[in-house]
Amino acid sequence: MNDNTPAPTARLLAWRCLCRWNKGRGTFADSLIHHVESKLKPPDRAMLQAIVLGTLRHLKLLDYMLAELRKKRHLQEDARWLLLSGLCQLFILKWPEYAVVNELAGLAPPQLRSLVNGVLREALRRRSQWETDLPKLAPSVLYSMPDWLVERWTARYGEKECLELLKWFSQPASVYLRVNPLNPPPNIPSTWEALAGLPGWYRLSGGGFPLQELRMGQVYAADPATRHCIDMLSPSIHEKILDTCAAPGGKSAAILAMTGGESDLVATDVDKKRVPMLESNLRKAAAGHPACVECHDWTQPCPTRFQRTFDAVLSDVPCSNSGVLQRRVDARWRINAEELTKLTETQFAIADHSMQAVKPGGRFVYSTCSIEPEENTEQVLRLLKKHPDWELVEEKLILPHKEHTDGAYCALLRAPLE
Repeated sequence: MNDNTPAPTARLLAWRCLCRWNKGRGTFADSLIHHVESKLKPPDRAMLQAIVLGTLRHLKLLDYMLAELRKKRHLQEDARWLLLSGLCQLFILKWPEYAVVNELAGLAPPQLRSLVNGVLREALRRRSQWETDLPKLAPSVLYSMPDWLVERWTARYGEKECLELLKWFSQPASVYLRVNPLNPPPNIPSTWEALAGLPGWYRLSGGGFPLQELRMGQVYAADPATRHCIDMLSPSIHEKILDTCAAPGGKSAAILAMTGGESDLVATDVDKKRVPMLESNLRKAAAGHPACVECHDWTQPCPTRFQRTFDAVLSDVPCSNSGVLQRRVDARWRINAEELTKLTETQFAIADHSMQAVKPGGRFVYSTCSIEPEENTEQVLRLLKKHPDWELVEEKLILPHKEHTDGAYCALLRAPLE
């Protein structure tokens, strides 16, 4: 970095994150943010997150606004993302105009400064016009969602309910915490708002992120929707339990918490790079109660040593994330119909092989954070067709705009006694 390079402010790092995300669409925005946010103080980290996630959450609308301003004239990609982030700060986050325009113009290379300044000031002049015109846009543009998803949700739920779902996904996600009963924090800060009817669950309503409590395994950051599959699994003390797609360990930690650490838990994951993180998280969460961590690809057959061994098996399979688009804002730009079809084959293989690990009369819970039928009920029906002697005990679909949590699905299947 030479002497003329701007200092790494939140706005500069946000711009860099967005440019890198655009160049490598397989990279998650959260990972890019995590990689650079350590360079900032806590308030600036919050600014960085707001800009990056806000821009990606409203990308289609912001692109429409920029096209109106530029009249489809060509823009370099770096300039485009700087302007998109500026429009987000001005019209979505509604931050002070002077600070936004002047700092972004200052970040731009000398040859682009007048362009950035001119475009953002023209946008401000259109504010009253856009307040009238933008709400009339097609829902897929107004709420920044791929057309194919809007079409399928409209067909499934109707226009009114689809709009409610789109509005939910256009809002920032709340931060929730689950207290670890095996290693609880000594005090609950006033900024942790207790969730009614959910002991041990809190919404972070202000203050800084509880980094120390997270590092010590005293709390786990998770949405309340993640509890449904654990409740359905209903793990008991001294049972032998398998979590097949466990990393980073949130659901395994919840199993340990529900059993007081007195279960024989095996947690596996396909990614060798994620196994050390899984081990670390479970070691902290278990508070002295051991859990076995292994690497295994469940698209491959069940290992012989696991077959017909476990009282209960959880498979929280990789999915489209269509139920958590409020939280994983860039997932909407990765998912497509073709990818959805590929995912269903992966999901079926994982579930089919995981069921082989259940002992006679044991329980199997299939879980996703999707709201798409192909990944949920249709998968369960497909599994039951292959395994007609298994019983579907119950299933649950959590629609985010109704429950005001992340979306989720889970189904409980019981193995035959013999």
